[in-house]
Amino acid sequence: MITVVGAGTGAPVPEGLLAGAALVVGGRRHLDAVRLPEGAGRVVLGPLAPALDSIAEYLGKKVVVLASGDPGFFGIVRALAERFGAERLDVRPGVSSVATAFARLGLPWDDAVVVSAHGRDLRTAVNVCRAHPKVAVLTGPGAGPAELGAALGDGRVLVVASGLGDPERERVERVTPAEAAARDWGTAVSVVLCLDEARALGAVRTVAGVPDRPTHWALDEGAFAHRDSMITKFEVRALALARLGPRLGDLVWDVGAGSGSVAVECARLGAAVVAVEKAADGVERIRANADAHGVGVRVVHGSAPEALAG
Repeated sequence: MITVVGAGTGAPVPEGLLAGAALVVGGRRHLDAVRLPEGAGRVVLGPLAPALDSIAEYLGKKVVVLASGDPGFFGIVRALAERFGAERLDVRPGVSSVATAFARLGLPWDDAVVVSAHGRDLRTAVNVCRAHPKVAVLTGPGAGPAELGAALGDGRVLVVASGLGDPERERVERVTPAEAAARDWGTAVSVVLCLDEARALGAVRTVAGVPDRPTHWALDEGAFAHRDSMITKFEVRALALARLGPRLGDLVWDVGAGSGSVAVECARLGAAVVAVEKAADGVERIRANADAHGVGVRVVHGSAPEALAG
């Protein structure tokens, strides 16, 4: 049996769980925080494949894996289940870093979108942050608060949670994306929350996490404010949406956005959207249409290609 113990957000590992273990696997700080059974092997988690190979050598004996927070939430449980089978796992979850970070702020998180940038393309996390008012980003090397802040730009507040559960090292700091980009955050960052603070509390939800997709699209022209019928007709929008397939994690540019009907429809389907429009009254209409449909669209006033800089 492989016992997987969630640790690292304040709760100590019960000593009884380690009794009789032939091998204990975990991050260095987790291993240093416990007393290993006499004669037990010790493997410090780094690259995952060698650790899994070491566990395979001890099958039939008691193995304990120490992981951060809830190891079933973007954690090592997936890799262990794929390699050894879920029936061999005894998972003892702790409180996840995401839950802990939101708790420190006094915010509910059933309506938060959680995205991992650990070993993944940072652009997906950036675009989710642009599109959604409450996002938790699990960070990794090369995809931390500085990189996220540099890519994100204005309009959000980043809450950087470091060393969660450690009474000496824990820090929860609110910074602008620019402030995040200018700092070296080290390796203790647990999670970064990206918030539109005006909408961070959110409404009561029935389904947690990723917002529901709209039940229909290619809305009637009457669903948008426009000038003298200067609006992309619904048949054209239907074709554009079908070809683009906008979704959460994507970034759509609507250049010459007019009333913003295409931009708004893409945002309703989850994409982050930048709408560029040269007419001042058009800029205001795009913002009004986005507000009317409850979506976030970044509106840039200017003419392409100059307005696309930055």
